Amino acid sequence: MSRLPTPITRPAPRTPAGSARRRGRREAATAWAFVLPSVLVILGLSVVPVLWSLLLSFQYSDLLTPSVWVGWDNYRQLADDPQFAQAVRNTLVYTALYVPLSIGLGLALALVLNRRIRFSGLYRTLLFVPFVVSAAAQGVLFSFILDPEFGAANALLHRLGISPQGFLSDPAQALLVLVAISLWSGTGFCVVIYLAALQDVPRELIEAATLDGAERRHVLRHVTLPTIAPVSVFLLLWQTISALQVFDLVYVTTKGGPLGSTTVIVYFVWEQAFRNFTAGYGAAAAYVLGVALLVVAAGLRLVRRRDDRRIEGATS
Repeated sequence: MSRLPTPITRPAPRTPAGSARRRGRREAATAWAFVLPSVLVILGLSVVPVLWSLLLSFQYSDLLTPSVWVGWDNYRQLADDPQFAQAVRNTLVYTALYVPLSIGLGLALALVLNRRIRFSGLYRTLLFVPFVVSAAAQGVLFSFILDPEFGAANALLHRLGISPQGFLSDPAQALLVLVAISLWSGTGFCVVIYLAALQDVPRELIEAATLDGAERRHVLRHVTLPTIAPVSVFLLLWQTISALQVFDLVYVTTKGGPLGSTTVIVYFVWEQAFRNFTAGYGAAAAYVLGVALLVVAAGLRLVRRRDDRRIEGATS
């Protein structure tokens, strides 16, 4: 049997080392040409303002005259400022009410909409629509609805035989009303996230638990909730950060009133920097909020890591 002829291949041309380096530099220059605009935007709108505001927090500045270095005086003044203490309390109350209620309502509605019911797609859309409405538009809308004299809410209460309410003009009600408005808009986000998580729960686990005689509440407690626990941690972090940074809804509706009952930290920062022209003092308050956000994020990260280790230990 004759042997097949060996195919003739043309050797690849050798590329000089200098040519390869020049080509590498051209590729790097092309890559940086595409990346550079984004880098400049990030530096100009994120990194530089953060560093500048950090230096500003140690100065007395009205943004008009030259700044004066005062060291830690702004932070010491914050510790003794009753208005800042009230803003912290209002922010904590708002967060303590909004975060668990939005997550709890979102989970409950997601569990209902995850079943096979008629018009479930319509219900999901109606729940999510308020989330895409801007906070400024929400504030304008509810300012008209909750107006003490001409609003539709008091007109309805009058027909029901209930005395008119102050709503956003009542110091005892204003913060609670803002929480209710935020729930109207923010719960839809939790519903969508939980619906996606519930659809990823393995059906085999639910069927196995059902065959073993577990009731629906037991399946929810021992199968569904542990499976979607990472999503719950994510929502807890997201909603907490959103609540601590609330500003535009307060600005449009109450502007921190009445009697400072709705002044939150971010509104306090804006008021100090752009209304009272004490930018250094406002920057110090902003960094107190920033440290609080970092602590919250680090704490939830540790909780998430501990849960992951516990799950790994249970499965191993």
